[in-house]
Formats: sequence, C-alpha cells, structure tokens
Amino acid sequence: MLNFLPDLHEGHAPITLQQLFGDALEAFEAWEDERAEPMVIHEDQLLPIGLVFESMRDCTDILPHTLADIVTDTLARNPAATDAEIVTFGDAARLASALTEQRRLYGETAIAAFLDQHRVDKRRPA
Repeated sequence: MLNFLPDLHEGHAPITLQQLFGDALEAFEAWEDERAEPMVIHEDQLLPIGLVFESMRDCTDILPHTLADIVTDTLARNPAATDAEIVTFGDAARLASALTEQRRLYGETAIAAFLDQHRVDKRRPA
C-alpha cells in the first residue's frame, strides 16, 4: 500500500499529521466492535486509522493535553495499558496501534464465527 502521509523529520511530525492523529484517535474512540476499522481523510484519500498510528510510532513530539485526555480516557481503559506512561505522540501511537490490531483481529474472528454459524450447508467446512 502506498503511504500518502508525510514523513517524520528527525522524530517530529508536521502539524497536519498531528491533527490527523487526533482525528484517528477520535475515530478509534467511536469505533464499534463489529464494524470495520474506521477511516480518516487526508488530502482526499481515505486511510485506515491503523496506518496513521503506525506512521506516528517514532514521533517524539509531546502529546497536547487535549489528545492526552482522549488517550487516557479511551486507550488506557485496556487492562494491558494501565501502566503505560503516555507522554509523546509515539507513546500514544504504539498503544493505539496495538489496540487497533487487537480490535481488527477480534472483528475478523467474530465475522468468521458468524458466517460459520449461519452456513447453509453445515457439512462443508468454511
């Protein structure tokens, strides 16, 4: 997949990428378990939120207070993340990436189980 996102410069993200990260966090917060991974728009391109999180993993910029609140309220509810110290965009992005992957796998498992349960010919494997 082509990466349409701007690159980090010596660990620093352009403001457009920081804003897109905020949009991705808000989309993650609103994500319902059964739905597909949310998308955000960057320069007329639809991008999955996981791609935004991955692009920010090495960002050393300090996370603004408004985004830190979203991260604390939404992402840190996960029991695996309770001890995580979230100071930079990179800290939040690594946690968000892991949780996005976890949710993505959960959704795929749920869909496969549903299809298997509602198969017309139960003698044939899925």
